[in-house]
Amino acid sequence: MRKLILSILVAQLFWACGSQKTNTSSSEPSVPLADETTYAATITSQELKDHLYTYASDEFEGRETGAPGQKMAVNYIREEYKKLGIKGGMPDGTYFQEVPLEVLDTPEVNLTINGQEFKITDNFISLSSAMDGSLNANEVVYAGYGIEDSNYSDYSQLDVKDKVVLIKSGEPKTENGTYIISGDSTPSKWSNFRQEFASKRDLAKEKGAKCVFYYNPQLYEMAKGRFGSNRRKSMSLKGKSGDMFYFMVNSDLAQAILPEIDQDETAKVIPAKLSLDYKNVSEEFNSENVLAYIPGSEKPNEFIVISAHLDHEGIKDGKVYNGADDDGSGTVAVLEIAEAFQTAVKNGQGPKRSILFLNVTGEEKGLLGSRYYTDFDPVYPLANTVANLNIDMIGRVDPKHDDTDGNYVYLIGSDKLSTELHNISEEVNKKYLNIAFDYTFNDDNDPNRFYYRSDHYNFAKNNIPVIFYFNGTHEDYHQPSDTPDKIRYDLLEKRTRLVFYTAWEIANRPNRIVVDKAE
Repeated sequence: MRKLILSILVAQLFWACGSQKTNTSSSEPSVPLADETTYAATITSQELKDHLYTYASDEFEGRETGAPGQKMAVNYIREEYKKLGIKGGMPDGTYFQEVPLEVLDTPEVNLTINGQEFKITDNFISLSSAMDGSLNANEVVYAGYGIEDSNYSDYSQLDVKDKVVLIKSGEPKTENGTYIISGDSTPSKWSNFRQEFASKRDLAKEKGAKCVFYYNPQLYEMAKGRFGSNRRKSMSLKGKSGDMFYFMVNSDLAQAILPEIDQDETAKVIPAKLSLDYKNVSEEFNSENVLAYIPGSEKPNEFIVISAHLDHEGIKDGKVYNGADDDGSGTVAVLEIAEAFQTAVKNGQGPKRSILFLNVTGEEKGLLGSRYYTDFDPVYPLANTVANLNIDMIGRVDPKHDDTDGNYVYLIGSDKLSTELHNISEEVNKKYLNIAFDYTFNDDNDPNRFYYRSDHYNFAKNNIPVIFYFNGTHEDYHQPSDTPDKIRYDLLEKRTRLVFYTAWEIANRPNRIVVDKAE
């Protein structure tokens, strides 16, 4: 690739010299108009491989957020940007955005209801971190299934602001077993645990509940293993805990409030004397996002963000989880795309809009680095952010495509907020690469919910158009066997060029892409 850059510059020199001999009176600058394919060609499988064999080596110890290997990773990324001559993206020109984090252990909770004491893990578990605090109440609002939908609402006659709320799992059916919400035999999101868990919580929070008891007897024992006293410690943004307590409760606790809860679907207010004290147990530390920045030549106050997460799973049971595909592939792709744009800059053809290369931490811990950037410290205004192109696993082939040549990529989110972005993506691909786009996981009803599971989501929730590039999961996903030797570098090169071409088009269009589907 460096030979290619030299060739571009030598060609520019000869072109300029020739121009001066034939038209010495011209005042026009002598800049050769290399097209974008010249810069895309600087993205090579060999350089991607060279980067990844270092970045996903055992030396980096799996890059767990906050661990020494992750510090090595951010230093590696920073030094590569420096070598390219791309300045740091922070206001002072440095590269690291400090992300304050905390590791949460099982909280200390004292809970009594009607004089009866209940124990954390034995009777209830905390499903999300909350701020330290206490509350006392003389009633509990029973909100049935905790649902509000166009066909059904448990909240229509209830005021739950600043109240303790009890809800149960599932959704209502008619006497013949038909689901009321869907109108047929198909359950809705309100009884799919992965969606139910968040949907019922978020609805109660939106309505102002102070504390929610979520009764799900079928899943309590499983959830106790994950969230109880023997759970693996969770990580969150420091001081960004929620202001609502959210607990899953077992049958003993739920029936202490409402003995007939399994049969009773009627919303009501129940007299109950309740006392709660909650204290987090945590260890604080810092991690880092890495930001590098190329200013736009004509529209420097409009930004395209190209992102990938820099972290992985670390070391477990003495085994290094290298994360070559997840997301070493995305990280090295961003570095190569940065190099392609910087080559254009050196050739006098930099992007019209600014490009932010954003390598985020803590994705594996809950999209923490990208959430910190969008929700708490957006270095560049979100209102001026045109699009986010997010790369998370683009170096492998999933089982669905094993019998093909691998010339595919999953696209997620391209049409969610901007029809224009989706059309640009399709047109760019047809013009340059002809990769088969698979939109399977873009379906709103996709049970995997990948749209919500990588860093683009924190931009999308702020109505910033996104594309998530993804090769799908495989047998080495989140395993120590996700190593650099299993990467298809020919596919990694082609997919990386796709992201570059798409970013190039967005950056150089006369008008900013239109957001026509904002939520």
